[in-house]
Amino acid sequence: MLAALTLAAFLVALAAVRILVSRFARLALDRPNERSLHERPIPRTGGIAVLLGCATAAALGALQLWLPVLLAFGLAAVSFIDDVRGMPTAARLLAHLCAAALLAWYLLSPMAPLELALIVLAVAWLTNLYNFMDGSDGLAAGMSLVGFGACGAAAILAGHAALASLCLGLAAASGAFLTHNFHPARIFLGDVGSIPLGFLAGAVGILGWRDDVWPLWFPVLVFGPFIGDATLTLAKRLIRGERVWRAHREHYYQRMVRMGLGHRHTACIAYVAMILCAGAALLGRAGSPAVQAAAFFGGAALLAGLALWIDVSWNRFVRRPEKPA
Repeated sequence: MLAALTLAAFLVALAAVRILVSRFARLALDRPNERSLHERPIPRTGGIAVLLGCATAAALGALQLWLPVLLAFGLAAVSFIDDVRGMPTAARLLAHLCAAALLAWYLLSPMAPLELALIVLAVAWLTNLYNFMDGSDGLAAGMSLVGFGACGAAAILAGHAALASLCLGLAAASGAFLTHNFHPARIFLGDVGSIPLGFLAGAVGILGWRDDVWPLWFPVLVFGPFIGDATLTLAKRLIRGERVWRAHREHYYQRMVRMGLGHRHTACIAYVAMILCAGAALLGRAGSPAVQAAAFFGGAALLAGLALWIDVSWNRFVRRPEKPA
């Protein structure tokens, strides 16, 4: 059943992304700006294909998880309007916080108000950081493929069929989208895809924690490459007193592309980090406290080492003229 569901999600997303590229390319275009790493307008509707694959998986095997999926589609609708016409930042953030609050209340209530508020902020942050990290060919789709794939594997091991169905469907749909998003990308996720995917990463993380599928650190490590990059970048910009809401090209993955590694090599390095973090999380998920600590801090050390290498390389690079990506 899971294999058929996964295949169906992949095929639906693949068909949808091909239609979006061939017939609706001008529906919403991502035009280069000061944050961009691309040089020509690219369609940014690919998230629609991923969500259709997600809907297929939910309909076939995860109907009881209707609320997270419904909220994700609501955020997709808001984000699509933003992609096409633009929307005030405050309105977008309000939608993200409302969705996160409804999700946390539905999944975790009753819960201490402070803990519930922290969960809401964490989900809203994950929703936004996924969008921040969707700026290089193949990166966000690769994180979805590996991240949701690892969550699906853990759900299978724990016997949680509905959660496994949703996660594997998301991984399969992301893999289908990746066939058109790996460099040179023919289509981007857009906010219509990155925002719901970030939200769903938080949703499945909380759901698996609530149902004892994994400890809370598990999804943090699985999606650690994205969480680490976005959080460290934000912290550094805050310390420097920069206007953090403005577009920029200071993320670690952006620096890798700008240093001359290009989109392909940057994505491949990120994939290795994603797979290693996901593998460590899966190996440590059901282990003793010592094993779990070793898995989490081992993955964190890997990401810290990668960040340090990029920082050192960047400091050397800025002394030379910037090479084209």
